[in-house]
Amino acid sequence: MAPSKELDQVLEIYRARAEARATSKRWSVDDDRAASEKAMAGVTLDDDIKCERVSAGGVSAEWVCAPGAADGTTLLYLHGGGYVIGSVRSHRVMLSRMSRAGGVRTLGLDYRLAPEFPFPAPVEDSVAAYRWLLANGADPRKIVVGGESAGGGLTVSTFVALRYLGEPLPAGGVCISSWADLAHTGDSMLSNAEVDPSVNLDRLEWFAGHYLGGKDPLAPLASPLYADLTGLPPLLIMVGSIEVLLDDSTRLAERAQAAGVDVTLEVWDDMPHNWPMYAHILPEAQQTIDRVGEFVREHIG
Repeated sequence: MAPSKELDQVLEIYRARAEARATSKRWSVDDDRAASEKAMAGVTLDDDIKCERVSAGGVSAEWVCAPGAADGTTLLYLHGGGYVIGSVRSHRVMLSRMSRAGGVRTLGLDYRLAPEFPFPAPVEDSVAAYRWLLANGADPRKIVVGGESAGGGLTVSTFVALRYLGEPLPAGGVCISSWADLAHTGDSMLSNAEVDPSVNLDRLEWFAGHYLGGKDPLAPLASPLYADLTGLPPLLIMVGSIEVLLDDSTRLAERAQAAGVDVTLEVWDDMPHNWPMYAHILPEAQQTIDRVGEFVREHIG
């Protein structure tokens, strides 16, 4: 099936943001964060969405709930941004669409960001928020954890940490455009370099340098591709075919399947990195969110 005509508009948005970074003489972390927030600032949240800020185990978070979201259900969402940029605020509209699609209460987590708080701070924050849910009566069988880009990798890292700590694991995980190999060894890092308008090796290494702070990129909780994935809950892994991170997802799926995990891998033709963020423009993005909703409903009832 041919991609929608709106895809060209989204690709141009990616190219314009990349050009702004490339032409800036002194592009800083603060510049990147401001650009990330500005990119979604004009996207309107539906009037029927309810938002509530909370402290989730000492971590800043926000409930983003559509009408009909079932009590006692949670999609714990870990945003992307290379562990350096991004927030619940920049992802709020997408979270509201996921809440509506899945009939689930969505909790977006503002985990601590690098370079101020490098690895493993985001893993610690995700574990703390999950434990907070359990301490407040949440049934792990009614929780799905998900994220995109860094948040996709963080989802799996969180599961590995929870398993190590002996916590009951959630019902499932959703990993979109996952950054799972901070050593950047996938073949698609080069084979898709000319067609990915959003992410390239230099940018990923910039993020990784801030996040790792000199630590080993092969550390399992930093790069879950290298973790023992035995015993993890079912995973829905989604990735665009033109991403340099394509092989992060395909190899993660292979590793998880080899460890006995129930894995569904979906490669979406022609889609760029983190395309679901553009569901207000792109039909395929809303279709992806609807698919996430199906997975959530299937695994938490």
